[in-house]
Amino acid sequence: MREKLLKRKLKLLMLGMSAYNKTDVHPSIFILIGIPGLEAAHIWISIPFCVVYLLALLGNCSLLFIIKTDSSLHEPMYLFLCMLAVADLIVCTTAVPKLLSLFWFHDGEIRIEACLTKVFLIHSCSTMESGFFLAMAFDRYIAICNPLRHSAILTQAVIGGMGLGIVLRGTVLLSPHPFLLRWLPYCRTNIISHTYCEFMALIKIACAETRIRRAYSLIVAFLTGGVDFILIICSYVLILHTVFHLPSKEARLKTLGTCGSHICVILVSYTPAFFSFLTHRFGHHVAPHVHIFVANIYLLVPPMVNPIIYGVRTKRIRDRFLKFFSFSKSVN
Repeated sequence: MREKLLKRKLKLLMLGMSAYNKTDVHPSIFILIGIPGLEAAHIWISIPFCVVYLLALLGNCSLLFIIKTDSSLHEPMYLFLCMLAVADLIVCTTAVPKLLSLFWFHDGEIRIEACLTKVFLIHSCSTMESGFFLAMAFDRYIAICNPLRHSAILTQAVIGGMGLGIVLRGTVLLSPHPFLLRWLPYCRTNIISHTYCEFMALIKIACAETRIRRAYSLIVAFLTGGVDFILIICSYVLILHTVFHLPSKEARLKTLGTCGSHICVILVSYTPAFFSFLTHRFGHHVAPHVHIFVANIYLLVPPMVNPIIYGVRTKRIRDRFLKFFSFSKSVN
């Protein structure tokens, strides 16, 4: 096993040297090496990663199909959930196939254009996911605090406008990232100690002053994920204020139950996201393999868990899902 690891490291080094000339500070190819220190376990790690990815594909595609084919589910919460499912599918599909190719076939080579495209898609769609969480929180706020005007406020046009605004925000704010990285000099190495192309992973191997780029990334992260999270907290403070003024305990529990799925999804998504963000920028003493492992969990687990949470906790989706499968069995 140790000999295989040494051969693989030597192969990556030779590949990196052949694709990279020290006099060329703008390499055309980068080399992904996976999770440093856990190379021997890459094959075993790839198995749960592959299973989680397949479950994410199955769950989100099933969710999109169920909501599309059932007109009774064409409500704001479920429409925002569809938008979230699409963003989840883009994020995990952008990163995971190359990750599995790296783990299974030691195929770490990636052209700079493909790498920068992945940077843009992963970061912009992650930003969009945060926006969709905020939109769903706004829907819960209107539904609980102003139920009589819910359908009048959240019309189809408003929902479409909110979705378009979230997509444009992610696209506009994150589109500079590839350009900020494209013309950086990479005179030290073209080897990326990560499983996928990521903004900070590329910044770390650059041999130029990157404070302005880091500051821009930090500002964008705060203006999107940070502000979204603060507004979500504010919406739930107002929701709780309204709920605790309801006359009966049964009414309070029933109302809070409608928010359960959304709260679970937010916790599953934001916890690894904040940990990954903070350790990348401030956690200099955190082992690299810990950070990279958490970064992969952030990309893989929420897309898998989101449809499961909504499928289990939302009776209408659960019933529609069971009805679909019982129909399939009866046909067979």
